[in-house]
Amino acid sequence: MKQSIFKKIGLMAVLITSVSLFANAQGEKPSPAKTAKGEINGAKITINYSSPAVKGRTIWGDLVPMGEIWRAGANDATTIEFSKNVKVQGKELPAGKYSFFVIPGETESTFIFNKVAKQWGAYTYDESEDALRVTVPSGQTSSLEERLVYEITKTGFEIRWEYGRAAASIE
Repeated sequence: MKQSIFKKIGLMAVLITSVSLFANAQGEKPSPAKTAKGEINGAKITINYSSPAVKGRTIWGDLVPMGEIWRAGANDATTIEFSKNVKVQGKELPAGKYSFFVIPGETESTFIFNKVAKQWGAYTYDESEDALRVTVPSGQTSSLEERLVYEITKTGFEIRWEYGRAAASIE
């Protein structure tokens, strides 16, 4: 009887160890969920996105075509939420949660705030649901950003990935 209990305990220990090792071997997800938070002029800003990696690929103009709508992340569409009314690039945007899309360009990009916050990618994107579209400066940086990143700055927010960068002002 004692031998049977020890066998069961030993088997459970091996099973638990195997599951633990397998889970740790999986490493980081290909596009982990990330959040950027900040505050500008009393408006709390939260950006939720999935952060894909470059992994040696050419991003701008290849993986992400120039001049076409992009979900601005991976998996679900990126969302951006404002706790109060703001101005983006000088244009009014009511408080609320929006899906966020980008039409990338070499020197200018279009940032799109869409009223349908929950979307998978850009597959069901409907331009008639746009709350705001603004043109923002975009260009190249000298340092590689391996993972897509959003950052709330003192004057707005920016998106960086690979060698590309685009930013919008917020008041």
